[in-house]
Amino acid sequence: MNETTQKIISAKYITEETDHMQYQPGMDNIGSEVQDAVIARMNAYDADAYTAADVRRALSKDVLSPEDFGALLSPAAAPFLEQMAQRAQAETRKHFGNSVQMFTPLYIANYCENYCIYCGFNCHNKIRRAKLDMAEIERELQAIAASGLQEILLLTGESRSMSPVEYIGEACKLARKYFRVIGIEIYPLNVDEYAYLHACGVDYVTVFQETYNADKYKTLHLGGHKRIFPYRLNAQERALKGGMRGVGFAALLGLSDFRKDAFATGLHAYLLQRKYPHAEIAFSCPRLRPIINNDKINPRDVHEPQLLQVVCAYRIFMPFASITISTRERAGFRDNIIGIAATKISAGVSTGIGEHADAEESKGDAQFEISDGRSVDEVYKAIQAHGLQPVMADYLYV
Repeated sequence: MNETTQKIISAKYITEETDHMQYQPGMDNIGSEVQDAVIARMNAYDADAYTAADVRRALSKDVLSPEDFGALLSPAAAPFLEQMAQRAQAETRKHFGNSVQMFTPLYIANYCENYCIYCGFNCHNKIRRAKLDMAEIERELQAIAASGLQEILLLTGESRSMSPVEYIGEACKLARKYFRVIGIEIYPLNVDEYAYLHACGVDYVTVFQETYNADKYKTLHLGGHKRIFPYRLNAQERALKGGMRGVGFAALLGLSDFRKDAFATGLHAYLLQRKYPHAEIAFSCPRLRPIINNDKINPRDVHEPQLLQVVCAYRIFMPFASITISTRERAGFRDNIIGIAATKISAGVSTGIGEHADAEESKGDAQFEISDGRSVDEVYKAIQAHGLQPVMADYLYV
């Protein structure tokens, strides 16, 4: 780590009064033009301005522009959902064959220094906090590997003090003993920190921007490093500069205008793909889920047809991108969407701390409630039942 990284301002000093658009001391500002381009085009995007003719025109093209992508996300595209699904399925089979990648997340800590009002891990929510030590992490890894999975996603709450970069790096080194592909979903880092974790074995980085609406973002993130909007938005580019093979993008659909957020997510990925042609691009499509101590958090604003529209629009716009469908969604929907557009699915999922080796010995509370609790074997068989091929790893080191 360089000296600047060590001096990142303490999260407790980032409060509701902190300017959410200003970088704090120690945060890498890579001076990227991508953020301004994404926000400007998102603000100009008017989903209601599109017509059926615009949707037909978009579906007739082999390669779509961002404007065409906007048409597929618009209300005017709703009557064309069947055509979109057929086109998405054709693109998926063309570029991915009949394969569906499988993985599971492993939460190694749930301490958090952010005050995000929609998240079960937020620092003011009274939950059981826990952090696995290296021996406990290895037991979890062994239990997951025994299921046959070869890809894992390591997650922590967003606390630099409780889950420092070095701790995450050691966990990644352990994971490399058991898995071929390692992803991380943690707090945003500086370029040199991403380079360090890449050296520890990490292949890809996923960051949920949550919402690209900066004004809404300010009202949802009341404290901690996550309050700083541009530092989060530019995390994927810093990860690529740090040597990561791939980066994942997502907005938490339902926090703000889901059409604008989906448009911004796709445009963000599109612009970084053009800037870094070697980068592997992935999308996640999460909706809000209930959390502990907050019964108002429910996926009421984005229903399954709308979610399907978003997923199909991503696929048609960026045919080579991986698309993950998570256990936030019910089993039946997940099984159907892998037959259309999604190419990656989680299985045997727990969002609590330390539940893989012994489900009865959970050390810490979950981030959110899952909808699909099926085992790895059950999801594997469901994929096969749809005439698809489960794939445990998409990458081999030689």
